[in-house]
Amino acid sequence: MDWISWSLDRVIYLFVGVAFFVLWIQVALSHYRQNFHHKSMWTPVVAAPIFSLTAVWLAFDRSHLLLLVFAGLMWLGVMIGAAGFYYHFHGVGVRVGGYSMRNFLAGPPVVLPLLFSALSVLGLLAYYWR
Repeated sequence: MDWISWSLDRVIYLFVGVAFFVLWIQVALSHYRQNFHHKSMWTPVVAAPIFSLTAVWLAFDRSHLLLLVFAGLMWLGVMIGAAGFYYHFHGVGVRVGGYSMRNFLAGPPVVLPLLFSALSVLGLLAYYWR
């Protein structure tokens, strides 16, 4: 495979795809550990592999329809990450002791949903950058 001839956006699509796959493993394990006690916990577990496959596919096949689907999925990813941040931050606050450092360390990871959004934003940057 001739990586030198690849444009930066194709490399970013591939990176976003691999990163969403790795993030999916972490999110699935974490939410499984919590027994999916809230239905919204399924959203990133279902969405991340779809995002991953779409991004990797886009790295190899740049059809116009696939580009549009990818952009829509990345906007959805930004919203999923924002909602996850709200739920995780709220989850820290309802623990005994409220918003203490101990609860930020032991409670739901507040930064992980932001990573979900950040990867989506990176995908959008690759899409919109001309």
